[in-house]
Amino acid sequence: MSLKAKIEAVIYASEEPVTVAQLTSLLGEEAEAELAAQESAQPPLELESETIEKPDEKKLARERDKHLRDYFRSLLDQLIADYSNGDRGLEIREVAGGYRLATRPEYHDTVRGFVKALKPPLRLTLQSLETLAVIAYKQPVTAPEISEIRGVDSSGVLGSLLMRKLITTAGRKQVIGRPILYKTTKDFLVRFGLKDINELPSIEEFEKMAGELNEAIQEEMPMETDEDNGLRAGDEPPHNIADEAIVDGRLSGLDPNYEEDNPSALDAEIQASEKG
Repeated sequence: MSLKAKIEAVIYASEEPVTVAQLTSLLGEEAEAELAAQESAQPPLELESETIEKPDEKKLARERDKHLRDYFRSLLDQLIADYSNGDRGLEIREVAGGYRLATRPEYHDTVRGFVKALKPPLRLTLQSLETLAVIAYKQPVTAPEISEIRGVDSSGVLGSLLMRKLITTAGRKQVIGRPILYKTTKDFLVRFGLKDINELPSIEEFEKMAGELNEAIQEEMPMETDEDNGLRAGDEPPHNIADEAIVDGRLSGLDPNYEEDNPSALDAEIQASEKG
């Protein structure tokens, strides 16, 4: 089995994005053997006769590590090209600093129809999705700033997103009251299949998608007023499964499994932020 095939197998088997560092640690010796074989096949270079200083061991180790990482990246580029050029339903994508297998976007509808009959994916209420979007685009951002943008108190939604590990605390803002700052996490990138925050759609694109999603939900649900639900002005509407957006891990290579943490996670996050 070639080294490239082994990398492909590791990416397939992993639930999390596989990093170059992990591949170097796991398959470094095999990569060195391949590189040595390639170098031995090339004719040796003729060097002028001169005194050669003993190389620094630490420098050699750094150069070796860099050489291996570059080699693994070249193999990953070859794999990505193999998947993109072939008639396949999968692709290898760079997600959150690593690499993972994902379904190709043009086959999402077909896969989604099958996935709906399987284990329920992670669901986010539209309120959670809206709050998460504010944090993603405005991070780091405080709870009062989020509530001001949304026009409704968001503290309960923040607690839910913290427990899901989609957001985390990012210290405190140096203003009166020193409110806690929030930012998205690596897990956010993993679940949404993003390489980094720069891959987020533009505000205009996001508003268009959110509007289409909201219209689809409104068509399926009977019109209700706040008075019908017994809500006061500014209250969050009650949770309703029809108001949920599906974040499906089996599309775009995202992990569908979700386990909620203990509710005390919010307090732990805040305490860790204060210590920092």
